[in-house]
Amino acid sequence: MTDPIPPLPQAVASSWHRFLDVYEPLRPELYRYCRHLTRTPWDAEDLVQDAMARAFATLGCIIDSPPNPRAWLFRVASNLWIDQQRRRRESPSSVPEFTETPEPRGPREAMGTLLSQLSPQERAAVVLKDAFDLSLEETAEALSTTVGAIKAALHRGRTKLVQAPDRLEGPATTPSRLDAFCEAFNARDIDRLAAMLLETATIEVVGASTGYGREVGRQRVLPGMLFGSKLLADLSAFCGVEVRYRHGAHATYPRGEVRIHRGEPLLLSWYAHDDGDAVRAVTRLVFDEGGLVTHLRNYFYTPEFITEVCRELGVPFRINGYFSMRSCGATARCELGDEGA
Repeated sequence: MTDPIPPLPQAVASSWHRFLDVYEPLRPELYRYCRHLTRTPWDAEDLVQDAMARAFATLGCIIDSPPNPRAWLFRVASNLWIDQQRRRRESPSSVPEFTETPEPRGPREAMGTLLSQLSPQERAAVVLKDAFDLSLEETAEALSTTVGAIKAALHRGRTKLVQAPDRLEGPATTPSRLDAFCEAFNARDIDRLAAMLLETATIEVVGASTGYGREVGRQRVLPGMLFGSKLLADLSAFCGVEVRYRHGAHATYPRGEVRIHRGEPLLLSWYAHDDGDAVRAVTRLVFDEGGLVTHLRNYFYTPEFITEVCRELGVPFRINGYFSMRSCGATARCELGDEGA
């Protein structure tokens, strides 16, 4: 008698974990590369997630494993980003919902603003060669082009960097609907929070899970966001956070606070610890014209993103590492949501 075939999500999850064993150690460097390409930390984190997913899917189709996983992962991210920029150029009517706020920024941020003046190919070439010290041959491989084309892109890009001015734009205001979401968050009112979600909303715990619909938010994600600190503080409990990131955490429920970062209002989740309160999660909400949330992105298992945003805001923070199935039990996930903490 043959063993039954596991359900498709379980089979895919098993392959995904094997993929992460090889590629997850490269994620911090991948984030740093994506951050050089993009204008904001959330765009960088989104590009990282897309690149990891694309790399995983592509591995199922290629004949041989990439001999240089690092360079290959850069190649996947580069292709995705260049495709994104090409689509944006072809859709000039699309404009960002928020603009950047004129906040103090260091040399790296000034360079990021200058890099935005380059074409996608020039920008990727300059970053790979000058920031990551790839050879001309490795850079050409990562960008699917020739060494001659890379030399030309580097020359054009470096020339533009010398000539380009730095530009900053005005800040945006905090929408009242996010204030209302924060008020319901601090009141622990799941029903009110769920009512703010579109019936078909996308609910994403970045790096861990994605679901669709108001009930997914009500039953799975919102409970984790509101009450997961109880699980986080219990070092004997299973959850998606490794024990090394949980020491000193209290079971006190997190407090929400709206802050403006780079012109976009965000919801910070403050958790209590032995040495004081610290931010452990950041949530971004996209609203439709009727004021309902169409997309909720909870950044909890994104250490690079949380580090950068909180340092720019000047607030204390704790990271939670990446989502770990080894630290997660099915019972805990059902009780406290996919966020796991």
